[in-house]
Amino acid sequence: MTVQKFITYNSLDIDGNVLNDEYKLELNVLENSGNYLIHKDLLRHQNSKRQGTLSTKTRSEVRGGGRKPWQQKGTGRARAGSSRSPLWKGGGVIFGPKPKKFY
Repeated sequence: MTVQKFITYNSLDIDGNVLNDEYKLELNVLENSGNYLIHKDLLRHQNSKRQGTLSTKTRSEVRGGGRKPWQQKGTGRARAGSSRSPLWKGGGVIFGPKPKKFY
């Protein structure tokens, strides 16, 4: 048996204040799987509103760092191939956010 459900909800801003826009969803769901499908559709709708433009630079995208900082052997220091390694100050970011789409 199919059940028709109507849901209205308001979106919130970062501070938790209710915005003026109101969303209305009309769902036709099976009676025994309704709550899961409603939750999934709400997540789909909220994810479609996300911007997804956050970005950081990796070690290959940071400017500079083309020359070895010091030679490989004989200095007594740990070996280093670039001054833009993620371990160094001013280096790239390991596994940072990249732009993506939220469908």
